[in-house]
Amino acid sequence: MVRGKYLLISLLILAIAMLGGCQKQERQVSKDQVKFVIGVSQANLVEPWRIIMNEEIREEAAKHSDVRIVFTDAVQNSEKQVRDVGELLQQGIDLLIISPNDSVALTPVVAQAYKKIPVIVLDRAVEGYDYTLYIGPDNKSIGREAGKYIGELLSKTGGNVVEIQGPSGVPSLQERSAGFREVIGKYANISIIDTIVADWQRDKAEDKMTELLNQYPKIDVVFAHSDYMALGAYKAAKKKGITGIKFVGIDGFSGPNGGLQLVENGVLQGTFTCLTGGREAIQYALDILNHEKGLPKKIIPRSNKITLDNVLEFVKSTNETKKNNPTSKRRIVLGFSQLGAESDWRRANSQSIKTAAHEADIELIFLEGDQRQETQIRDIRSFIAQGVDVIAFSPVIESGWTEVLEEAKAAGIPVVLSDRAIKSDDASLYASFIGSDFVEEGRRAARWLVGQKKDTQQQNIVEIEGTFDSAPALDRKKGFAEIINNYPENTVIYSASGDFTEAGGQEIMKSALALYGNKIDVVYAHNDDMALGAIKAIEEYGLRPGKDILIVSVDATEAAFKAMLAGKLNCTVECTPLLGPQLMQAVKTLMTGRQLPMRIITSEGVFPSETARKDHVNRKY
Repeated sequence: MVRGKYLLISLLILAIAMLGGCQKQERQVSKDQVKFVIGVSQANLVEPWRIIMNEEIREEAAKHSDVRIVFTDAVQNSEKQVRDVGELLQQGIDLLIISPNDSVALTPVVAQAYKKIPVIVLDRAVEGYDYTLYIGPDNKSIGREAGKYIGELLSKTGGNVVEIQGPSGVPSLQERSAGFREVIGKYANISIIDTIVADWQRDKAEDKMTELLNQYPKIDVVFAHSDYMALGAYKAAKKKGITGIKFVGIDGFSGPNGGLQLVENGVLQGTFTCLTGGREAIQYALDILNHEKGLPKKIIPRSNKITLDNVLEFVKSTNETKKNNPTSKRRIVLGFSQLGAESDWRRANSQSIKTAAHEADIELIFLEGDQRQETQIRDIRSFIAQGVDVIAFSPVIESGWTEVLEEAKAAGIPVVLSDRAIKSDDASLYASFIGSDFVEEGRRAARWLVGQKKDTQQQNIVEIEGTFDSAPALDRKKGFAEIINNYPENTVIYSASGDFTEAGGQEIMKSALALYGNKIDVVYAHNDDMALGAIKAIEEYGLRPGKDILIVSVDATEAAFKAMLAGKLNCTVECTPLLGPQLMQAVKTLMTGRQLPMRIITSEGVFPSETARKDHVNRKY
């Protein structure tokens, strides 16, 4: 590998030397100056969005004199991209950034690279978790937001909509369209009369839009999956002298013919920002290569709705953040409302937040809600009254927060959700969510379970759910069902809420045993505490937990590892409570005036009993 790296650096030196001319002196590179070589495997350079992604990567890397970037272009060919990655690995890169041409086709080579070096996946995700970090948009959410906006535009009059898509068959774009249609479908007076596939090309969008304008006498709104294609459609209408059509795009880039300028000039009615993640990829790449702690597993950038009403303000705030990046010297005050102390996990989470605030020199006002929403709402209002800089909280349930968050927004205090998400139609009510991917945790528990099967014998499952209407309970159930439903021999025969407590888990398991006795094969508990309660109930019934009945749970607490070492628990899926450092970093970022990603997902593992003794040594909670 070292030999390959020197070869790669030598090639870089040769390439730069060949540039010659007046730039030769300032671009001169030596082996000693190059600390990190980062390979970038791009799916194609046909899409303007990807060209900007590469530009952002290049600009950000240029801020670091000891970093070199090697770009490859797969020209929309997955087989070529697999070869590109192989060649970059052979050349000895220190880290790979890849934006896959095809999520499924590139999964094996990404997993192969991840065994050797850190890998950052951009835009299109690969299957599974075999990568270091993923940065990419929530396409379904962007589609929904676009649908809401167009619904607002046409709700009173109704109207006809044309959708312009990128290449057909791309899953991320299908999600974007599905989100859009999900919302538009709720309006009886709005119709999507046709769809254009323009492959991200402005000219193709213009040509096909010209054909549609001949076909349909009345088109009210054109929604394009990129500003570039929206511009093509606009040009088609302008050439035919047709006015009155509203054009809405996605991307929101600055610069000539960027979405922001098109909105400012009145070409587009609106656009939705869709960051490429290129700049952030380099920032996180250096954190990874420098072995920084507490790095996330997934970053989902926020998408902003830009219209004529806010475009100038948005541009101004973005430029001021880039130019000034101010950092207040005053001590930051953070108000945190914890939902309670119902479990070992929650207590470890509280301690992580307190410790991290102390280490970051952030003044923390910490209140516990005793598992009651009204108490947490009262706490948040007290933070507003005290004029804290940032509010963070772990909501006990998903719904019912709009009013108090609107009050925080009106007071100009940003809110960060920790550990649990909320259900809201207004994403502007909070700055970011920091926590786990609960759906993936449910999937992982199910994957472990189906991996234990040696035959197709029927398995009866008891599912002990968390608190009713809470985000982890809803999502862990959803993720588990998503996998299990593909294996009809697995059946959930009993399901009830244990409220995330050991006593609750014990009570639910007693009820299940009373009904089904020794016909129960598996217990899936939404947290370790409830699994520990189930273990007690199983032993009281006279069966052996971990042997007569398999048990898989979520959290990976100290108590769960002890249960695995005792042979009573078979597997635990990690849900780390150590969110304090990431929360403090987010609070500091907010205080510089920068925008946070919409979601920051933590890195987590799966721990079966077979490796519990080895894994236990490295556990911190």
